[in-house]
Amino acid sequence: MIIRTVALAGLLSMGVGAAIYTPPAAARGYVEVTVAPPALRVEEPVVREGCEWAPGYYRWDGHDYVWVGGSCLAARPHYHYVGATWVQAGTKWRYHEGHWDH
Repeated sequence: MIIRTVALAGLLSMGVGAAIYTPPAAARGYVEVTVAPPALRVEEPVVREGCEWAPGYYRWDGHDYVWVGGSCLAARPHYHYVGATWVQAGTKWRYHEGHWDH
């Protein structure tokens, strides 16, 4: 009975901690930096049946851009994948995550 109570208390505290922790970028819903991203790398898309290619992109790690290589995602009927992009907004660059669209 004590083990069950301790386990339940541990799970509850992890759930509460996860619910109240919000990384700074996620709190805003976007990442915004003043340094322009590098030019995208040229990749050879992987073509496989039942897959859709998600192109590579640069992510901001808080100090610099880091390349994230493209990958093959399981295709979703009636959707297409829109890759991640950086869009200039005045003097800043704003990151938009890749997503599935109709």
